[in-house]
Amino acid sequence: MKALLMVAHGSRRKDSNDEVRHLTERIRENSESAFDFVKCAFLEISYPQIDSAITDLAVAGATEITIFPYFLSSGTHVVNDIPRIIEEERANHPTMRIDILPHLGALQGISSLVLNHIYKSAPLPN
Repeated sequence: MKALLMVAHGSRRKDSNDEVRHLTERIRENSESAFDFVKCAFLEISYPQIDSAITDLAVAGATEITIFPYFLSSGTHVVNDIPRIIEEERANHPTMRIDILPHLGALQGISSLVLNHIYKSAPLPN
């Protein structure tokens, strides 16, 4: 069974964490059954955190987990912290395949997405 785990930083603001949860729900609804599970987890501050989310997915029957770092830039969390946690979880779940995708800011289409939003939201310069 395949799972997608959206990984965000986590915030003290409940509304910020809820935004991630709502995005995850929309992704689940639009994933066209590509994944048996679509969940979110947080690196710190909020719950579930990455390790417990992976364990929960394993208990639910996931055999493959795709990790999507919902981060705009390749800071320490993207480059060091998330990969370290994933390596630990690979050791804890040796029969499970866990892959990490490029973070949000590294996606090829991100500049087009930003420009489309700007064009739709702001008057074009003369």
